[in-house]
Amino acid sequence: MDDLQSNLAGLTLADIARLAEARRLPPVEKWDPQHCGHSGMRIARDGTWFHEGRPIGRPEMVRLFSTILRREPDGSFVLVTPVEKLAIDVDDAPFLAVEVKSAGESRSRSLAFRLNSGDLVVAGPDHPIILRSGKDGPHPYLAVRGGLEAMLARPVYYELAEIALAEASQPAGIWSSGAFFALEPGE
Repeated sequence: MDDLQSNLAGLTLADIARLAEARRLPPVEKWDPQHCGHSGMRIARDGTWFHEGRPIGRPEMVRLFSTILRREPDGSFVLVTPVEKLAIDVDDAPFLAVEVKSAGESRSRSLAFRLNSGDLVVAGPDHPIILRSGKDGPHPYLAVRGGLEAMLARPVYYELAEIALAEASQPAGIWSSGAFFALEPGE
């Protein structure tokens, strides 16, 4: 991965948008091979990828596998190529948003997220921030692509909450790319 992509601090939002747009992903949505079994892989809630119970230690391999990850209509996850489809277990969301960069203010704000896979995603109408209530409290997610989501790491969520508190919007929430995202569970 390009060193510029590894840290959002040195990039403008325009740079981030260009990098996100330039990243070409395989057309997994067009591939429909036969299901071949289970991959022996699992993505833990903290974003760690495992193969046969051992963490995958090479970030390049995780990035490669993340490009062929697809969510099926039944909600399951698969790794897919033109010739095979293998199931993969996902404990929560397949990605983790580990960094956020904010540019602008209020309705003019844009938020760019770096995922643990190296992907860059700008929140907006096509990539909403979603808050789901769980038994242990609210869980924030970012829509990435094709039904795949990234859970926002706690420090990233806290950054968004600080911005929302400073702006004192009602309901508490944040703007990005012209869309408003509530940061508290609905009634």
